[in-house]
Amino acid sequence: MMSTSASLAMRCAARVSIKNSSRTVTRSLSSITATCNTTSYHNKEASRRGLDLSSSLSSHMSLLSLSSHKSPSSLLSNSRAQSTSAAAAPSQTKLGEPITFLTLNNLADNPGAIKRKRRIGRGIGSSKGKTCGRGHKGQKSRAGKGVHPTFEGGQTKFYKRLPKMGRMKNDKFKLELIPLNVGKVQDYVTMGRLVPERNDGVLTMRDFVRAGMFPASSIKSGVKLLGDGKEFLKDKLLIEVPWASSAAIEAIEAKGGYVTTVHYNRLALRAHLKPHKFPAKPGAGAAVDAEGVTEHDKHLLPKRARPPPKYMQYYTDYAKRGYLNPRVQMERKQRGLKDIL
Repeated sequence: MMSTSASLAMRCAARVSIKNSSRTVTRSLSSITATCNTTSYHNKEASRRGLDLSSSLSSHMSLLSLSSHKSPSSLLSNSRAQSTSAAAAPSQTKLGEPITFLTLNNLADNPGAIKRKRRIGRGIGSSKGKTCGRGHKGQKSRAGKGVHPTFEGGQTKFYKRLPKMGRMKNDKFKLELIPLNVGKVQDYVTMGRLVPERNDGVLTMRDFVRAGMFPASSIKSGVKLLGDGKEFLKDKLLIEVPWASSAAIEAIEAKGGYVTTVHYNRLALRAHLKPHKFPAKPGAGAAVDAEGVTEHDKHLLPKRARPPPKYMQYYTDYAKRGYLNPRVQMERKQRGLKDIL
């Protein structure tokens, strides 16, 4: 009886130990499955962030192998863990930065690019309320910009204490003359582009404009004839200009030509360059094709003004060939040139 009961007790104890071991194996399998799932999730996250969690997987597997005491269930768990890590290995490739395309719904300025303006007169909490930062009373608190930046409290301003000199004093009397060399005039005559409009053969500023030497809008005060290129001069030239140098006069007269300096004010300059801007003479249409009739003869032009006292000495000097000098007027009549009215 004792042997039977003892064997029965040993069988029951063996069954209990088998049940306990099966429960342990089941718990080990469930923990391995959970660990594998967690590891695969972390590996996916690591592939996005560029991290490597293979060391974490190996540590988990080592802990499980130690806890299983080299049982068949531990071998099964090791094989499953190895298969899971092998399956998760290809997903550890590093991916680049996500590409964001610019569209209308995400189009915006950079943070801090726009700064809101502080509104004044919105209460004391805005730090610019009540007087709006202007203080109490006075000229600077009123509307209308306050005082001028050059205001010095009533004393004479700094720029008025400085003496007048150079351009500050004489700029309004400055003459804007276009330089014209006799060599350039000879080149245009040789090319056949410079042809006198008047029948007496005198070249004027209007002829220079018509030849394309300079535009009419560039003539502000007149033209000054200079002597550069006088060694190339070969034709007999008759020229009327407001100003001329002594070298240019000598070079032209040496070839049998003649130079006359004539004064033009703003109105006379406009009438000379653009006579079509003035009203036409009565019956001027019948003389359109007449020989020797110029554009000035077809329009009612204002009478020429006398030079101001500042330039009267220049235009009465024979050395400058001024048109008001009696000797110049006599020489012009001898040459058959038109009178300057």
